[in-house]
Amino acid sequence: MQQITLDEATKDLLALIEAALEGEEIVITKDDKPVLKLSPISPAKKSWPAKAGSAKGLVTISDDFDEPIADFEDYLQ
Repeated sequence: MQQITLDEATKDLLALIEAALEGEEIVITKDDKPVLKLSPISPAKKSWPAKAGSAKGLVTISDDFDEPIADFEDYLQ
């Protein structure tokens, strides 16, 4: 982990960004207190295209799924 003051960071921001992109953690301090951390954003996982059958066995539907709900019988007539 590299710690650098805010004043130093403003002078060398491009190099700090490159270091962060290579995996180095950069902490920027102001008045001897950490205020910022530079780190790369991890790429989002691709969820598409989905594979057919990838949820097999994870989803179940009850046998009475399409049966009328007893509480709504008055509204179904």
